[in-house]
Amino acid sequence: MRNLDEDNITRAVIAMHADAKDARVRTLMTSLVQHIHSFAREVELTEEEWFKGIRFLTEVGHITTDVRQEFILLSDTLGLSMLVTALNNKKPQGCTEATVFGPFHVEGSPLVPLGGDVANGAEGEPCFVRGSVIGTDGQPVPNAELQVWQADAAGKYDVQYARDGGDHEHRARGTLIADAQGNFHFKTIRAEAYPIPHDGPVGRMLEALGRHPWRPAHLHFLITAPGFDRLITHVFRNGDRYLDSDAVFGVRSSLIADWIEHPPGATPDGGTSDVPFYTLDFRFVLNPAAANVAAPQTAGVASPRSASA
Repeated sequence: MRNLDEDNITRAVIAMHADAKDARVRTLMTSLVQHIHSFAREVELTEEEWFKGIRFLTEVGHITTDVRQEFILLSDTLGLSMLVTALNNKKPQGCTEATVFGPFHVEGSPLVPLGGDVANGAEGEPCFVRGSVIGTDGQPVPNAELQVWQADAAGKYDVQYARDGGDHEHRARGTLIADAQGNFHFKTIRAEAYPIPHDGPVGRMLEALGRHPWRPAHLHFLITAPGFDRLITHVFRNGDRYLDSDAVFGVRSSLIADWIEHPPGATPDGGTSDVPFYTLDFRFVLNPAAANVAAPQTAGVASPRSASA
């Protein structure tokens, strides 16, 4: 295999894949080579640009840690994460839509009893969340597990404080178990818009493209129950200025809900609040697993931990 040029090198590379033991790996890598080579030809990629691209990806790798996944951030901001999520989460009409895994999920978040305080000291305006989990037949899904997490009023997640050398206690995240009727309720703080981490190579890319790093206010949910597909989704706050320009393209109209403001006084948990507070109600509809055997739900990312978008 000698004297390859711009016209025949792609065929030569693909031919080298013929003996791949895994047919799926061969399919993926063949298509990847075809598209990358086509991209280089289409834009007439210069050597300087190619080296800059290699340097950019190297910087993405260098900044990645166990609590900051810059490669997932890159995937999110290029719309790839949401594309993979959409491809792998085709559901019947009426099911709650999935969206990107989002920022800073942590396995093993603390178990919070129904009605408990998920905020656990996180700064923000009080908010009381309640809702239900049902199937497509309208019947309750008993004892569904709900993992919930969110940023605080400063736009940071608890693990970001730990990364910066601060307190690493779990705040504004927890795991709840719905009751036998599929109902749940908990106390937290009002969701706020926040910027994705933009102090690294992905942030510089966004700046070069004239894009902002902001995400609209939202709560994250990961819901599991035997016999149903796992659901990874957000609930977005209605009226947020970034709903139509989410930096990671995760907004779905069906996931937008009203945070209702209430004056100081009696709260849904039987207590009282000296400051205004908010309430949020939302119903989640899960897809029975048997109805989606051919396309099981995935998170749309390589790892369930530390996505940074």
